[in-house]
Amino acid sequence: MFHKEGFKIISVTFLIFSVLAVSTHFLVDIFWLQKGILLALFIMLILILQFFRNPKRNFNLNQNQVLSPVDGKVVVIEEVFEKEYFNDKRLQISVFMSPLNVHVTRYPVGGKVVFSKYHPGKFLVAWHPKSSEENERTTVVVKSTEFGDVLHRQIAGAVAKRIINYAKKGQEVEQASDSGFIKFGSRVDIFLPLGTEINVTLNEKVQGGITVLAKK
Repeated sequence: MFHKEGFKIISVTFLIFSVLAVSTHFLVDIFWLQKGILLALFIMLILILQFFRNPKRNFNLNQNQVLSPVDGKVVVIEEVFEKEYFNDKRLQISVFMSPLNVHVTRYPVGGKVVFSKYHPGKFLVAWHPKSSEENERTTVVVKSTEFGDVLHRQIAGAVAKRIINYAKKGQEVEQASDSGFIKFGSRVDIFLPLGTEINVTLNEKVQGGITVLAKK
């Protein structure tokens, strides 16, 4: 199963793959070179398909828990000053996604979207300390009945060149439903109230909509 954001790229990739494969068959006479080109094309096709996969999952929805918005690895757990929306201290959890991870972004909590903003910016590597302030990014805040305002921020990386954000201010959203998509390698930051019980550790691998990041 593939995400809708990948349909166009997958179609174009199949077309290019087909044209190049046929051209290689008729134009390249050297056997090992022909097979090498076809293998490289096949690997590229598989990587594109893997990137846009959207596996079906059984979400365990619970408003007393904050679910990971994405697949990846926890790279930050710390108390920080969040200055775009809260202007006070929050607990930040950051999840880094490699190009091999599923890149669907999901709402960590359900509730009402009270803030949604896109910021153009740079394309520093996603783990760079300043990427959350200087890279292309979107900030979404959902007002939860249990946690209050919960902010998650999609951050483009050195390879990611497009962030898709579905959140619109005023809409009601369900926990673990699609919030957006980031194309090719990136990171998501989650900001929670101080005192929230963190349920993950640094370098832990997490799954979007499945892993509990924090709870009451």
